[in-house]
Amino acid sequence: MSDPRHVVCPHCQAVNRVAAERLAAHPNCGRCHNALFTGEPLTLDSANFERFLSRSDLPLLVDFWADWCGPCQAMAPGFAGAARTLSPDVILGKLDTEAATDIASRFGIRSIPTLILYRGGREIARQAGAMRQPEIEQWVARQLATP
Repeated sequence: MSDPRHVVCPHCQAVNRVAAERLAAHPNCGRCHNALFTGEPLTLDSANFERFLSRSDLPLLVDFWADWCGPCQAMAPGFAGAARTLSPDVILGKLDTEAATDIASRFGIRSIPTLILYRGGREIARQAGAMRQPEIEQWVARQLATP
């Protein structure tokens, strides 16, 4: 397997090794046999956030949001569209800051929506405020283009 990537299954959270050239071929989880890439944002919470952050080799874009937040609700369709477009190169997830106050506090979330892009388990970029799908995709591309 050339240049394998570790990918966390969105269904059972098993860590899978997938050859980089097979990422776009719709690979399935070795444990639960479901698709590793659904084209939809993951639902992240206090229980699974760290696993997706630290065990996946793919960049992770997290939307820190809350149900009561109007701009968060307005951005949701664009974020979902970006998940379809950016998959399988980037994993997108949504974290409800009201339900996961520990994670929101850990990353100093002061306003929502806030997008944070992680690579290799480390934050590489942050953007506060609602964006449309093309803006999200362009922002991610710019951030990943810089070393």
